[in-house]
Amino acid sequence: MSAIRTINCQLNMTGNYIKRIEIDSLWRGVRHIVWNLKPGVNVLSGINGVGKSTILRKTILRLAQGKEELERDYSDLGVHLTFSPEEADSVRFDVIRGVDRPLVSADILGKVVEARLTTELDWQLYQLQRRYLDYQVNQSNRIVTLFTSADPEAQQKAAAIAGEKEHFQDLVDELFEATGKHIDRSSNEIFFHQLDERLTPYLLSSGEKQMLIILLTVLVENREPYVLLMDEPEISLHVEWQQRLLELILDLNPNVQIILTTHSPAVIMSGWADRVTDVEDIIV
Repeated sequence: MSAIRTINCQLNMTGNYIKRIEIDSLWRGVRHIVWNLKPGVNVLSGINGVGKSTILRKTILRLAQGKEELERDYSDLGVHLTFSPEEADSVRFDVIRGVDRPLVSADILGKVVEARLTTELDWQLYQLQRRYLDYQVNQSNRIVTLFTSADPEAQQKAAAIAGEKEHFQDLVDELFEATGKHIDRSSNEIFFHQLDERLTPYLLSSGEKQMLIILLTVLVENREPYVLLMDEPEISLHVEWQQRLLELILDLNPNVQIILTTHSPAVIMSGWADRVTDVEDIIV
């Protein structure tokens, strides 16, 4: 599986978040799972081998079923999802994984050789650059629509829309300040300046790439309700960034539902301990 993978799926009716995950069995007919989720942050914990990543993986497989398979019986997966509202049959979602590996796909390498991509994090950044451009076009269209409407608060609303991108840039500049990097704000793509050098995002450290990918993924969802699934996102992140991770995500999009697995106490130590569920507590 890729280190970071972004997927969006829409079927007949798209919900806001997942209310419950039920899995008939994790392994060969044993360990049935019922997990009731909150709209905001949901953290799954447990010792290695207990099934955290398996629960996340099976949930993602269920979510990723395409429109052409809407009428399919999902009993072969053994995964049953309840959405909010309950008549919904899908949610919009993104997936983030923490492990980076060298690129080995010949198809991908053939497409991005000129960009000098070497790892799966690089490939995900490359894809996010396209989504970032689309996001900016969408923001511009929203602003134009406001100014051509009769809305008396058009100017204030347009300023708020424009401020979302600037706020993202401010957050990244703050996080990268210790290494002297800041975003090139004259470019519609993501570039950085460090001293007198202009850097592509592919030259960042693994931790910097990981944080940039997470924040970009959240930003381009445009503050809309959706689900962000993360499998041990703390890998490569400095402990201070781990502590701020959930806060930063919700700052960019307060409407996101976060479902993550982690081994890091730092991720939950800033007020999220009551959102932690142990795998053993959802086995029925």
